[in-house]
Amino acid sequence: MLALRLRLVLPLAVLALPATASAHAIIVSSQPASGATIDKDALAIRLRFNSRIDHARSRLKLKAPDGAEQALTPAADAPADEIDAQARALSPGAWHLQWQVLSVDGHITRGDIPFTVR
Repeated sequence: MLALRLRLVLPLAVLALPATASAHAIIVSSQPASGATIDKDALAIRLRFNSRIDHARSRLKLKAPDGAEQALTPAADAPADEIDAQARALSPGAWHLQWQVLSVDGHITRGDIPFTVR
């Protein structure tokens, strides 16, 4: 009889628990877009996420066609769900924007956005 009551009560107890935030910060939009070709030697970078991020612990890095890496300084005044930066003197070729953010739920997310400069 106790086993039958537990089988009926436990599923209801699980449903009554508050949902926990377990989602990672996921990119909603990016400038440059993945696979984009740009005609500039200067680039305004804007990555927008589905949740707030910790700007102080977020990182942006550009990887040049020759493999050289350049750390970018994220803008301090970006919205809570964005990381913004400026890149200059981009030579023609295949580039990669590598990013890492810490969402406010404590999860680290990272990724790579390939783009080409003409």
